[in-house]
Amino acid sequence: MSVFDVEIATLDGQPGALSAHRGKAVLIVNVASQCGLTPQYTGLQALAEQYAGQGLVVLGVPCNQFGAQEPGSPAEIAEFCDVNYGVTFPLTEKVEVNGDSRHPLYERLAPVADGEGHTGDIRWNFEKFLIGKDGSVAARFSPRVEPADLGTEIEKVL
Repeated sequence: MSVFDVEIATLDGQPGALSAHRGKAVLIVNVASQCGLTPQYTGLQALAEQYAGQGLVVLGVPCNQFGAQEPGSPAEIAEFCDVNYGVTFPLTEKVEVNGDSRHPLYERLAPVADGEGHTGDIRWNFEKFLIGKDGSVAARFSPRVEPADLGTEIEKVL
């Protein structure tokens, strides 16, 4: 089963937020609007623009589990991302990434180790997972890794 087979809705409730990108590389990032790392939206948007023509999709996954830093409704999240960061990349429905209600997408992602060997629970907002065009998880990155530092890894999966 590929990551593209996991059911997750778009921010506006439409099915197929992942399956719509089958055959492309996808950078999945759990996002939040009121986090110290929220300015990473700028770098994520830059990646989305820089690599779109080569087949990369950045996919934001809102999550309110870390310090209740994503409390908004879908409409509020969309407006925040547009007005403050000019985000044009797709966002999914708000989900839980840890615990008993962990979304199936994160059930698939959490066991993957990052460059420091961390596996398991998502540590904070803006943890990143790079998905290859075949739907396999190619890499995991700490929340502190800046989007601008991902170019080399992204280019490997394009």
